[in-house]
Amino acid sequence: MNETVVCVVGNVATRPVYRELPNGPSARFRLAVTARYWDRDKNVWTDGHTNFFTVWANRQLAVNVAASVEVGQPLVVQGRLKVRTEVRDGQQQTWASADIDAVTIGHDLTRGTAAFRRAAKPETPGRAEPRPEPQWETPPPVDPEAQPDAERVLVT
Repeated sequence: MNETVVCVVGNVATRPVYRELPNGPSARFRLAVTARYWDRDKNVWTDGHTNFFTVWANRQLAVNVAASVEVGQPLVVQGRLKVRTEVRDGQQQTWASADIDAVTIGHDLTRGTAAFRRAAKPETPGRAEPRPEPQWETPPPVDPEAQPDAERVLVT
């Protein structure tokens, strides 16, 4: 379980690409993350280096990303960082990619507002009736001395 979990804040750089795969829905998009710092000499905030991440979303998160995320929107993404390197055919140069396998994605509300809508749950085939709500209240303890006719069970 030695995974690198990151939380990044940035802007959507590419339109999300949604695919239905045999093991479930998948979506990906690029996220631009630019560091900002206070330039004391100029007395202004200045943009630093921009990092680009490929964000991968799976299952219900992928469906929700496809319905909610657009280019330019500010997002907060949390997930597992995976850096891949490879040499492409016919090139001497090594190619690197920083991917985030997203666990959660949300709009950055410090830069705007959002209207949340709960996604509809998919219908499960074969289930005709909804399950009853569980009984959450704890019944009061039974005092065996107060009820002489009650069966006593001895656990050994």
